[in-house]
Amino acid sequence: MNINHHLDEATLMSYSAGSLSQGMALVVAAHLSYCSECRERARLSDAVGGVLLESLEEQSVADDMLASILSQLDQSPPDLADQQPVRTPPSFIDPEIPAPLREYVDGSLDQLPWKRIVPGVAYYDMPWEGRGVSRLLRIAPGKSMLTHTHHGNELTLVLRGSFSDEVGRFQVGDIADLDDQIEHQPLVDSQEDCICLIATDAPLRFTTLFGKLVQPMTGF
Repeated sequence: MNINHHLDEATLMSYSAGSLSQGMALVVAAHLSYCSECRERARLSDAVGGVLLESLEEQSVADDMLASILSQLDQSPPDLADQQPVRTPPSFIDPEIPAPLREYVDGSLDQLPWKRIVPGVAYYDMPWEGRGVSRLLRIAPGKSMLTHTHHGNELTLVLRGSFSDEVGRFQVGDIADLDDQIEHQPLVDSQEDCICLIATDAPLRFTTLFGKLVQPMTGF
């Protein structure tokens, strides 16, 4: 697979530090499953983080800290079964779905309960809540998103098909790692639907009046 668009260095460092949102981290992990170049860069980021930790000065702690930690270990853990639904392994593995995403998608991409936004554009939300948006987006050939920029960051990983925008052409495995400096209008240029895994950490900023009017409908 020929990957032409990669992760930004700052995104990789945040991923290594564990400071990305769950949605952002999932997109990064899914891209790493495709891209050997970014996997190597992620390994180096992890190594840099380890060196930085070793260089920190030792800090004194309270004399009773160890006893406090041990006492907490003796306490009964909370009943996690009441807090989160139990997820079962997928019954069918779709080769289009990268491994980190398979825990959240059972079956094939075509069998998901897609929700239509407008004709030719549908989405499937990831099963968690948090800042920003985390979803799969499906757009028909020849359709485009409304022109927008960003209040924060946006990660878009192509799982099927392709799209083009002001940054370039994105195909399967490519990732668009964008911030508030980029204004774009993705257009699906493949003969099949383009399906992407998308995560944002803040609402999009649509730059046309129509975009601003319909933003509540899009969920972005």
